[in-house]
Amino acid sequence: MILEKWRKKERGFQKRGNNRINFLIAIVFLFSLLIACQLFCLQVISYGDYSAMASGQHEVESKLLPERGEIFIQENKNSEEIFYPFAINKEYALIYVIPNQINDQAVSEKIASALFEVLDRPTAEMEVENLFKQKDLAELNYQLSLLIGLPAEERAVREKEVRKNLDILHSDKTWRATQADDKKTELEKKKQEKISGYYPILNKGNDPYEPIQKKVGEEELKKLYAILLSGSGKDYKTSDFILRSGKICFEQDSVTEDSCEEVIIPGISQEMESYRYYPENNIGSHLLGFVRTENGENSGSYGLEGFFNKELSGVSGSLKSEFGARRNIIILNGREYVAPQNGKDLVLTIDRSVEYFACQKLKEALEQEEAEKGDVVIVDPTTGAIIAMCSFPDFDPNNFSSVKEMSFFNNPAIFEQYEPGSVFKAVTMAAALDAGNVVPTTIYNDTGSVKKKGWNQPIKNSDFETKGAHGWTDMSKILELSLNVGAIFLREQLGEKPFVEYVKKFGFGEKTGVELEGESSGDISNVVRKKPAEIDLDTASFGQAITVTPLQMVMSYAALANGGVLMKPFLVKEIINEDGSRDITKSNEVRRVVSEKVANLTIGMLINVVEYGHAKKAQIPGYFIGGKTGTAQIPDKSGYSNDTIHTFIAIAPANDPKFVILTKINKPKKSVFAETSVVPLAKEIMDFMLRYYQVPKER
Repeated sequence: MILEKWRKKERGFQKRGNNRINFLIAIVFLFSLLIACQLFCLQVISYGDYSAMASGQHEVESKLLPERGEIFIQENKNSEEIFYPFAINKEYALIYVIPNQINDQAVSEKIASALFEVLDRPTAEMEVENLFKQKDLAELNYQLSLLIGLPAEERAVREKEVRKNLDILHSDKTWRATQADDKKTELEKKKQEKISGYYPILNKGNDPYEPIQKKVGEEELKKLYAILLSGSGKDYKTSDFILRSGKICFEQDSVTEDSCEEVIIPGISQEMESYRYYPENNIGSHLLGFVRTENGENSGSYGLEGFFNKELSGVSGSLKSEFGARRNIIILNGREYVAPQNGKDLVLTIDRSVEYFACQKLKEALEQEEAEKGDVVIVDPTTGAIIAMCSFPDFDPNNFSSVKEMSFFNNPAIFEQYEPGSVFKAVTMAAALDAGNVVPTTIYNDTGSVKKKGWNQPIKNSDFETKGAHGWTDMSKILELSLNVGAIFLREQLGEKPFVEYVKKFGFGEKTGVELEGESSGDISNVVRKKPAEIDLDTASFGQAITVTPLQMVMSYAALANGGVLMKPFLVKEIINEDGSRDITKSNEVRRVVSEKVANLTIGMLINVVEYGHAKKAQIPGYFIGGKTGTAQIPDKSGYSNDTIHTFIAIAPANDPKFVILTKINKPKKSVFAETSVVPLAKEIMDFMLRYYQVPKER
């Protein structure tokens, strides 16, 4: 009985033990299943994500930037072409200080003073000069204000006295010495203000890096080192140093072309950065445009830099590497390296000597005429190559960020649309001759003025007030005397549709396709509409009521100089690829505009304009020059203002054209007509070019 009870109790214990074991087994099984599922998720489902994370911890991929292509211009020396850099890449220094290396106030003061001398003194001196000029101007204006209310004659006399007295004062030695001391005091004040601004940066204690100024030139960098190292009885000059591979070294320590022992100055150093550099500064700025940095990458804007940005930029490469156990970089196999493709170089059709001379003479003419802006465009009529293109006001692409008006960046020679005036009469004449509506001996009765429907006042010849009607006149006199009535006669002989078709054939109303950003197409909508007004057709015949660009206008004359064939203008002579191969630009014929005979007849009439007409000042001994002037009023809200735009286009030499030149000045104040403003300017440039290209005399 007792034994039976013990057996039942033992069976109960066994049953409870088995349940515990089964429970433990179940838990282990479930836990194992959970681990297996987790491993499956990690190794299979999420493999890609974790693999990428692991690679990210061990691998590094660097973007390898290409070198931007460079731009060159040419120069003709002794019949040999020499190339000069027009836009290149140049190393500049980023000056930075290392405050945690500066633990002496004397060192801090010396660095601050040196930074001022190199980086700030030129600007400070300019600011001081401008400040005192403003003071002198304020004094003059105050003295003149005291004369307000006096009779005009007395006021004019007193004003001269005021100006004379101020001139005498400014010539006085004592006054000049006093002002020199005042300027010195003001400059010292600015110096202390600037130096004080450096101290908080230099005294930052544990700070290891504080940038001071970007784009510091090599000479300025050497000057900084010379100032910082001078003292204790020894002075240094910039010539004592040399820049090699981004390091400043003593000149005598330079052993090889690429290496030297670096001069280290505690508390200050530099990093070299590559920037776009334009050696000619303002010359050709509208042609070039500039390069700006956006999001760490360079991008061309305006001009050639913008138009050829893709070709000049090249293609970025890449380098994939791994971090080793000590975080050192290990380069993987060759398949992980993609070499950057450097940008292509451009060689331009621009002649350096002609460009420089034309720009200089244009600037002088604008100053003489007190005009606001102007242009010169010179092309080779047989190829369409642009020899020179210059406009004012211009800008320095090295400092484009200082330009306040973005409109300055547009190239006026291709962007500005203006009513050309009488230079357009040669186009109307060539069209009428080519259509067979007139011949050179055709005559018409020039009444001096005509009244047209749709216009409330008669259209007059420019000389009507002094010459009146010219009576029976042949075709050559229309250009020679620049007769508006004659141009209207030619247009009437042509008829509406043929006139409009010739205007379009000469390239007006469409872009020339030159390789520059921002080209305009002009506006001939007044004459191409379904039913153009007769007054618009008539005024268009002598260059009003339509707008053109200077490049379009000069290319129309180039078509005449090229035997009646219009060429596409171009600036890039060849493109040099990274492997050294060259893509040569071929001349591109757009279309025949007029016959060769008509082109020659028209040029003959243009020679008469220079020989006997309004362009006599363009005559150059030994050469026949063909040309036409244009003095066009500028339209405004009320019709036309009294301001004018002067244009002159010339073909030289006329019998065997080597170039066609356009000179244009907006709103001249000294000259009433183009013959005394843009014609002398063109003559100076043509005379230079004929001698420069050694063109034989023909008469």
